[in-house]
Amino acid sequence: MGGRDDAVEPGSAHITVDATGLLCPLPIIELARAARDLAPGTEISVVCTDLAARTDVPAWARMTGHEFVGEKKTDGGAVALTVRLR
Repeated sequence: MGGRDDAVEPGSAHITVDATGLLCPLPIIELARAARDLAPGTEISVVCTDLAARTDVPAWARMTGHEFVGEKKTDGGAVALTVRLR
């Protein structure tokens, strides 16, 4: 994400991607698509029901130089996995 000078303060922008019902690799594809044009510091939460995403989202963050913030269970059996863009 280098070369951008439009950084935002951590936590000041938050995007939610609804990937419920999608199976691997679709939650990661949706995450990458959402992250493409966002400023560093933006947080993206991927809400998903695919258990593989609990491993895939932190791995995606690590491989792309972003920060995995954590996960939180949501109503209805989904999990929200949050990444902060760098």
